[in-house]
Amino acid sequence: MDLSLVIVIVCVVLALALVVVFVVFGRAEANFTLDIGGASPRASGGADSSSEKKASNRLVGLTVGVAAIFSALVARLWSMQLVSSEDYAAQAESNRRRTIYTQAPRGRILDRNGNEIVGNRSSLTVVAESDVIDDTVEVQLLANLIGMPAQAVRRKLQDTTEGAQAPRAVSVDVSRRVVAFIGEHPEAFPGVSVEQRTQRSYPHGSLAAHVVGYTGTVSTEQLEASEGAEGGVTYRSGDVVGQSGVELAYESALAGVRGEQAVFVNADGTVLGYSTNIAPEAGSDVVLTLDIDVQRAAEESLERIVKQQREAGRDCVGGSLVALDCTNGEVLAMASYPTFSPNVFTGGISQADWDELQAEDANYPMLNRAIAGQYPSGSVIKPLTAFAALDAGVATSGSTFTCNGWWSWTGDPSSGVMRCWNQNGHGPIDLQNGITYSCDVVFYEIGKGFYYSETDPEGMQETFRAYGLGSQTGIDLSGEAAGRVPDAAWKWDYYKGLGYSDDDATWKGGDNCNIAIGQGDLLVTALQMAQAYCSIANDGPAWRPHVLRGVRAKVGDGFVTEYKGEQSLDVEEDASFRELVRNGMVGVTYQESESQTAHWTNLSIRVASKTGTAEQSYLGRNCCWFGGYGPVDDPKYVIVSNVDGADWGSSSAMLVVRDVFGAIYGEPDDSSAVATGD
Repeated sequence: MDLSLVIVIVCVVLALALVVVFVVFGRAEANFTLDIGGASPRASGGADSSSEKKASNRLVGLTVGVAAIFSALVARLWSMQLVSSEDYAAQAESNRRRTIYTQAPRGRILDRNGNEIVGNRSSLTVVAESDVIDDTVEVQLLANLIGMPAQAVRRKLQDTTEGAQAPRAVSVDVSRRVVAFIGEHPEAFPGVSVEQRTQRSYPHGSLAAHVVGYTGTVSTEQLEASEGAEGGVTYRSGDVVGQSGVELAYESALAGVRGEQAVFVNADGTVLGYSTNIAPEAGSDVVLTLDIDVQRAAEESLERIVKQQREAGRDCVGGSLVALDCTNGEVLAMASYPTFSPNVFTGGISQADWDELQAEDANYPMLNRAIAGQYPSGSVIKPLTAFAALDAGVATSGSTFTCNGWWSWTGDPSSGVMRCWNQNGHGPIDLQNGITYSCDVVFYEIGKGFYYSETDPEGMQETFRAYGLGSQTGIDLSGEAAGRVPDAAWKWDYYKGLGYSDDDATWKGGDNCNIAIGQGDLLVTALQMAQAYCSIANDGPAWRPHVLRGVRAKVGDGFVTEYKGEQSLDVEEDASFRELVRNGMVGVTYQESESQTAHWTNLSIRVASKTGTAEQSYLGRNCCWFGGYGPVDDPKYVIVSNVDGADWGSSSAMLVVRDVFGAIYGEPDDSSAVATGD
């Protein structure tokens, strides 16, 4: 009953009681006066008149008071019945109406050729009415049948995320045995039934897992963010939403619109009938730039090389690969190993499975090493170092150097030396061959030259940043790392913050020599190096990497939205400098060693490339690299790979890149030659 009506009734009762009290009290007082004045008739007559007058006055006051009370009550009743009747009717209607929400099927994720990478499938789901939780025997029987702890079943039955009157989803993907048992024993499971619902499916298993990502129950942070978002998706507690990769990046397109069923309920919440129904609207299909055949070749090759390195006794923990179309920034393949299966998140992930995916001894399978793995670049940085030297005049196309397998700042080995990877030495060598044969001595000299430069002592860092190192590429995936291009200011702040002395925190010539060959405090990602190589291949411009091709229309085969590419880099270099670097990189593929060249001779296009092997002394293992672009005369593809814990770039990452070029052109590597060297 409405509180206002209760108050009105109470007031009426009190008013009536007050009238009765006053009337009774007035009569009693009058009688009492007459009784005590009965000895004198005259006095008695005067007292009677006085008492009657007082009683009359009281009754008049009482009448006025009661009239005022009744006037207020009438006014209130008029307000409730006439003025506020619509509000009360709306409240009453709201109290008897409830809404049951239905999740909309998410849109599919397709590769560039329309092949399904992520889709939806039917799932047999055990659901139960809310009052089942009151029957402890039934809860225990249901728990035993589906193989869940009884407490877990109770938690599921308390979940109201789909509406207070909606059936609770207790278990998804149940077996036919469970379905048959419930159907054959309805008396044991009142209020329990089996429904067909939709779950995310991954027909290719873990293929492109780091790119497509996974879904999960909406977090508190996502709920709060959706409430304040304009034009975006508004979540409800319990919604299944994208948590990483494309599933997160393009959530608004994939999510669809949830369905709503209005129902009528009584005071106990029992559903009495059904009202309006809005069917769920499926999300839109998202088409990616990936080619699943190229993606599969990348993942299989990467896994094979890592396992081979482990079998050889090396502490090889993983690797990554990025293949870009350098004409527009499209990502054809992005692989990271170790990987994971998004299927483990379907229907909710257990704590044990989550802990395993986050474990250090599992080498962090959920880490997308292609965009978030930060490593010293090793010699794949040397083409950029060469550009920096040529731009600043620290070296020229005619500069020559002598490599004896070691180098010292003063030329005197007794003062301390830095080694070339080829400890036998390269002999007399120029800058172009310094790139081809990856001679460290050439680049130590460049580092020294910049250290003594009066006009541009940080010219290398400026060139590295111009090619995109030290900052995110802006790819349309979350979790990208920025890497690091160290300089004097960074070193001072970083090492002083760790408590080092002034001398240890001061930038020295050795720091220059280290970053010139991709060592020291320099950190890059595979995607950053791929973008830098796109700029080299395109003679300056590079397009922002992206995995979205477009959002498909729900009617027809066209797109409602297509990714609009944008230029992210445009580095100017002298044409003669570009020719020198290009020739040096072509030499890496076809001159550096016969065993290395053997892997490329049966590929119909020519490829310019660079190997790299970076020492990670703090981990006790190498990070091995290979990056290349082709065709050289009309560049189309840039592919960069790294393998964390291999022996050499030419015996690990190079083979992965070769396999991916082979997948693109349909020309697999048929060489068994084993290459060694930086």
